[in-house]
Amino acid sequence: MRYFIELSYNGKKYFGWQIQPDVVSVQEKVNLAFSTILNTPILTTAAGRTDTGVHASQMFVHIDTEVTLDTDDYIYKLNAVLPDDIAIHSIFKVQKEAHTRFHANSRSYEYKIFQGRNPFLLDTTWQLYQQKLDIPKMNKAAEILLVHQNFKCFSRSKTDVKTYNCTITRAEWIQDGKLLTFHITADRFLRNMVRAIVGTLIDVGKGKKEITDLEKIIKSQDRSNAGSSAPAQGLTLTGVTYPETIIHV
Repeated sequence: MRYFIELSYNGKKYFGWQIQPDVVSVQEKVNLAFSTILNTPILTTAAGRTDTGVHASQMFVHIDTEVTLDTDDYIYKLNAVLPDDIAIHSIFKVQKEAHTRFHANSRSYEYKIFQGRNPFLLDTTWQLYQQKLDIPKMNKAAEILLVHQNFKCFSRSKTDVKTYNCTITRAEWIQDGKLLTFHITADRFLRNMVRAIVGTLIDVGKGKKEITDLEKIIKSQDRSNAGSSAPAQGLTLTGVTYPETIIHV
């Protein structure tokens, strides 16, 4: 039987989602929790791979097991053995062929910037002190993302992917007092893509780049033409959607 598991985590202490040698990852902790509770080795498969220091308020993973999971009971047991910065929210049975990564319709991220100083938001925002940003100009530049598909210019160098094409359906900055949040949704994302986009749009907001420069950067397909990557702690994976036909049993 295949189950989807909805979870969230604060990525501050982790070297990203994926298991890597000699460092601590979120996947390592989640695999260990399931293996401990089910008393058999369990390997989770996730909807995506967040980078070092990046958070997730909604991530999905799937596992295969012959154990019938009483969801409330197992959610309690799993959370009891997981670190406090990782939480399981739901478990549900899905079609056997359902895959958290390959069947995802869309993924959404938020990048948060605090325009000032707030010690309580250090782990979850990029804090920009005394830097005025032209937010309408940043939103005009963000609209350009919606009409392009090849985003090689925002991809980490030497990334092994078959295509740099992504379909972005939302790219918007929303301000709430001193908190500025960038919302972006796409069918898929390249490694480091959102942070590179944010860094480039911040350059537009500071007047270092013009709106028209974004079109040139995208068409160049050259990472060196885009802005620096924004810091990891401001980025959160906030949502993953799936077809009802895949997850409904």
